[in-house]
Amino acid sequence: MQLYIVRHGIAIDREDPKCPAEAERYLTEEGVEKTKQVAKGVAALGATADLLITSPYVRAVQTAEIFADALDYARQKIRRNEMLLPGSEPTLLFRELTREKQASTVFLFGHAPQLDDIIATALGSKKHLTALKKAGVALIELKRISPPLGVLAWLATPKMLRRAGK
Repeated sequence: MQLYIVRHGIAIDREDPKCPAEAERYLTEEGVEKTKQVAKGVAALGATADLLITSPYVRAVQTAEIFADALDYARQKIRRNEMLLPGSEPTLLFRELTREKQASTVFLFGHAPQLDDIIATALGSKKHLTALKKAGVALIELKRISPPLGVLAWLATPKMLRRAGK
């Protein structure tokens, strides 16, 4: 299984007086624009998607929808999963992924540091090996899904991916 791990784009700052509750924080105009460029870059690299799974938080859902558009994936097929919320146990997510026999390419959308936990778990590390930037993407090639056994194929900053999409 190829596992694309995507951190949500730039969201409204927690310090902004207009900032809603954590689960309702949304992408800023800049966040939407930059995330569209990143998604276009990932698509330009030849990525396809069998399954998109996102944290239920608004900013992650918005990011998943932007990627769905770029990858010709129906927005209504995006799944929400609480295993992508901060503090969730990554091994439980990998157990759930074993049920997705028909999916060889899966995109996960979520938050830091949870996504860095997922990457570390997939690579067999107890410590973070990465620090995904907002709208950053990592590709892990899983040899085994649960317990996970994978290799990091690449990790790209949003800036690199925006350039790839031009």
